[in-house]
Amino acid sequence: MAARRALLAARGVVGRGRRGAAAEGAGAAPGLGSAGRNRLYEHVREGLSARPQLDVTALSESDVERRRGPLGGAELREIVQVWSRLGQVRDGIARLEAEKGQVAQGVRELMASHDKATAESLPAYAALRARGRQVRGQLRELEAEESDLEQRFYLGALQLPNCTHPAVPVGDQSQARVLEVVGEKPGTWELGGKEDVPCRRRLSHVSGHRSYYLCGAGALLQHALVSFTLGKLLPKGFLPMTVPDLLRGAVFEGCGVQLSATPSPVYTIDPSRFEDLCLAGTSEVGIAGYFMDHAVQLQNLPIRVVCSSTCYRAETDTGREPWGLYRVHQFTKVEMFGVTATERGTESEELLAEFLGLQKEIFSELGLHYRVLDMPTEELGLPAYRKFDIEAWMPGRGKYGEISSASNCTDYQSRRLNIMYSDGRGRLRHAHTVNGTACAVSRMLIALLESNQLPDGRVRVPPVLQPLVGQEVLSPPPAPLLRYIGPNQPGGGPGGDPKNRADTRGGP
Repeated sequence: MAARRALLAARGVVGRGRRGAAAEGAGAAPGLGSAGRNRLYEHVREGLSARPQLDVTALSESDVERRRGPLGGAELREIVQVWSRLGQVRDGIARLEAEKGQVAQGVRELMASHDKATAESLPAYAALRARGRQVRGQLRELEAEESDLEQRFYLGALQLPNCTHPAVPVGDQSQARVLEVVGEKPGTWELGGKEDVPCRRRLSHVSGHRSYYLCGAGALLQHALVSFTLGKLLPKGFLPMTVPDLLRGAVFEGCGVQLSATPSPVYTIDPSRFEDLCLAGTSEVGIAGYFMDHAVQLQNLPIRVVCSSTCYRAETDTGREPWGLYRVHQFTKVEMFGVTATERGTESEELLAEFLGLQKEIFSELGLHYRVLDMPTEELGLPAYRKFDIEAWMPGRGKYGEISSASNCTDYQSRRLNIMYSDGRGRLRHAHTVNGTACAVSRMLIALLESNQLPDGRVRVPPVLQPLVGQEVLSPPPAPLLRYIGPNQPGGGPGGDPKNRADTRGGP
């Protein structure tokens, strides 16, 4: 039992039950921004996961000010002050708990050496009982203060960003540093090829905007991209995994996703039916949840995981590209995720470089023209210590478009989700996590379809995908042509003249 208590203490599990548990939906601490509720903190207070072991002293005010996060330097100073006072209060509680034990031991010794009536008549007994009452009163006061300070600390600190790599450019997206340009820029792209790979017309009454169908060769192309990507990664030691699409909010917030942001970037299931379930926008969240509150052995690190999943994005940038495949609410993505040790201090940086190399290898074999960017501070997001984006040239857009990113999150996620490893001396230490996009299908389709168009409008299939697609040039879908017969269409509706019904099988 003592060993179990020591393990729980090392992992930061709440040690005094549910004393002072915050009410559901507790508001933000005054002066620390508008956090609203925090699902991860609620998870901890309910005893469902370990208390996050946050190290706010590692952050500088410049780290916070340069990131596009909800808090600034003033809030960081306040959080550090709260954290310092919380430490003092916990030290005081520990001293009083020790004294309470000493008082109890003194009472037991008196009762053991005297009969009950004699012991209770002794001045020493009365003094011990009085001191015991005093200690319990002081404990109640400090425990109430501890509960308040802990809530203020976590509701603020869980909004803070990670530290920033010293080489990261400072500023907004315009300050991104181009590290490498690969391949040759493809020629022009003509709208309206005959292949009709993505069907995007008249879907608002079916699935709303920012959605699409893939038919025939388009569906084959998606499966080919996923198969090709998995075929590249599995021989390199990646563990294949499938993850739930529905996850608890605590896991999202442990990964650095701010569910309380307005508007929220995440789809939330109706809480009156299913409390605290959200649709994942990336399998990174599900994979991180797999490792949550678990430890791995040093000899098994690094762990590399690959997962193909459906991703759901609210895409709250209303007005920005509401049509097409670039910003969609649902798409397929192959994600890389890694867990590393911190024995040398460079393991996660090395894995980030490995992930970036794999991305470049995949995109080069697909024949894309792309550039590698070292992303600036305002584009990192809360968990990233450093992030590299890859943008492919998209002739139809007339500019580069992001097709992947790779981030080193160091111990940001592991401190929140309690992802540990056992070092060579048997001690539990926080692991580092790294993630990277191997293939975001919808954006890859844009780059491939627009970069491989032939003079006659057909689309050439990249050689590495031809065995998987079964075609060298994309052919029209074999499905029968569809004619729209719904409302708001000349000749449409039941009994309308079929000659006047528009063929809207697909096409841009």
